[in-house]
Amino acid sequence: MRCPYCGYRESKVVDSRPAEEGCSIRRRRECLSCEKRFTTYETVESLPMMVIKKDGSRQSFDRRKILDGMMRACQKRPVALADLERMTDEIEQTLQNSLDREISTDRIGELVMERLKSCDEVAYVRFASVYRQFKDIDTFMKELSKLLEEK
Repeated sequence: MRCPYCGYRESKVVDSRPAEEGCSIRRRRECLSCEKRFTTYETVESLPMMVIKKDGSRQSFDRRKILDGMMRACQKRPVALADLERMTDEIEQTLQNSLDREISTDRIGELVMERLKSCDEVAYVRFASVYRQFKDIDTFMKELSKLLEEK
């Protein structure tokens, strides 16, 4: 690490501690040349992901959109916000672990439905009706029948 005061390339770590709720590490360093101290932060580098929408356009991945969609599906349902945030974290981690830098909205939607199905069936059906664009009552009933058969 280069010293911000003299530019010397060698330093020693004097102190390390977690920062930002464990998302990074704060390090106090001391330059081996001028002996001045400075702080650095170490974080995990996450690779940017692009979402391919149904119309073929691309946009940056935004975890907030997943959380917002699940919150709408769970409106007036007994699902805690902490559970929705945990599911959003799981979905984001699954996508990061796949190492695919381009993810289709279909893949994201399926992951959301998978989580909602095990959490709250009404929220699952609400989300599925919008995501799968149910055209009529027959399509809606087929989805409900599948859900009942699985029970």
